Amino acid sequence: MEFYLTALEKIFWAGVARVDPEALIHDCLHLKGDALTVDTGEDRFEYDLSRFDRVVVIGFGKATARMARAVESILGNRIDNGLISVKYGHTEALSRIRTIEAGHPVPDESGMDAARQIADLARQADEGTLVVTLISGGGSALIPYPWSGSVGQGQATLTLEQKQAATEVLLRCGATINEINCLRKHLSQIKGGRLARMIHPAASLNLILSDVVGDRLDAIASGPTTWDKTTFDDALRIVRKYDIEADLPEAVLRIFSLGAKRAIPETPKKDDPVFENVNNLLVGTNYHSLEAAAKAAKTLGFSPVVLSSQIVGEAREVAKVYCGIGKDARRKGLFGPRPLCLIGGGETTVTLKGSGKGGRNQEMALAFLTEIEQDPAATEGLYFLAASTDGNDGPTDAAGAFACTKILRDAERLGLYPDDYLKNNDAYSFFHACGRLLKTGPTNTNVCDIQLLIVS
Repeated sequence: MEFYLTALEKIFWAGVARVDPEALIHDCLHLKGDALTVDTGEDRFEYDLSRFDRVVVIGFGKATARMARAVESILGNRIDNGLISVKYGHTEALSRIRTIEAGHPVPDESGMDAARQIADLARQADEGTLVVTLISGGGSALIPYPWSGSVGQGQATLTLEQKQAATEVLLRCGATINEINCLRKHLSQIKGGRLARMIHPAASLNLILSDVVGDRLDAIASGPTTWDKTTFDDALRIVRKYDIEADLPEAVLRIFSLGAKRAIPETPKKDDPVFENVNNLLVGTNYHSLEAAAKAAKTLGFSPVVLSSQIVGEAREVAKVYCGIGKDARRKGLFGPRPLCLIGGGETTVTLKGSGKGGRNQEMALAFLTEIEQDPAATEGLYFLAASTDGNDGPTDAAGAFACTKILRDAERLGLYPDDYLKNNDAYSFFHACGRLLKTGPTNTNVCDIQLLIVS
């Protein structure tokens, strides 16, 4: 058993290493004389730095510190000014770009201070400025800049505390990341393309590490540098869909309602001239990570199968699907000869009904154990790991957790029964007691989650 669990961890780390933000930036960004070239293999742009008076670097996200370190090593003293906002502990030593550590997933005062300063740098940019923006997952929470503006004869103002309360409601209701970001954009002065509006008319080069299923630019960090296709009407529909009107602060509902009545300006759309000098480039995605995991699995002697990088839905329901696929692979030879390593990625959700502690990956592993419990004979030989590439699964210090029949038997000997903990959304306590959490510490990257299933 331990061989397979060790193999799962090695395969996971191979996937994480492939999307190391520093290496990704060095792969795509090159400076020769005054010629700055960015080439991702799909998109290529060149900038003549002699045309610019200043280069300013801004950024936000869990992986942004490593991205910034690479940009510093490439551009050096050509950087006139810079500031990034990162999650507490997700830092690197930088010399020309300042760092502010802030709260995630619930925004805090430090993040608000960072957002204000980033906005100031953006507004100061002119035709002679090249603004390089580094964006990665978690960026939305790390630059809270709540809406405040005139509406008719009055003001529509949202406080940080009200935005924090709204974020907590959204995280608990089971909304998808795209739905959460729609609401975030319409409560913000900086997201949903509004940062691009601040930067205009300066040139804007935006290097983006995707933590969003499907790699939608308008969803990554709530799309601050790209046009937004969602509207205030969409935000109101999401509120009604999850029946959370009574849970949200009144100021939030007021802003959505005023926006739907066109009393508050919409986020910029596709044909807005603020995007004339904007280049958005994806430098790394979940699929890159899955490809590397597959290579590592093959090296370890497994037949790898990449299922999808777009796996979404309730974590416990996705666990049932993985277990079902594993049983068919074992019984019916699905995907070919064993040992197999089935590889998937994406970002699932958890609808909180209990008061326990955990994250979507730990909940998925715990739900996988409940499936094993129902049919232990058919699931013997299945080894599962679900983990977050950023090293933080939900509000915990674990990246994820392992599941297999041996772990279930060990837990039962300790008097631990997975269904009891699943009902309370308390996966962390269960796996902590079993000693089967995967703890990596901050990885300083972030491309959603990796799920691995070995069929021996």
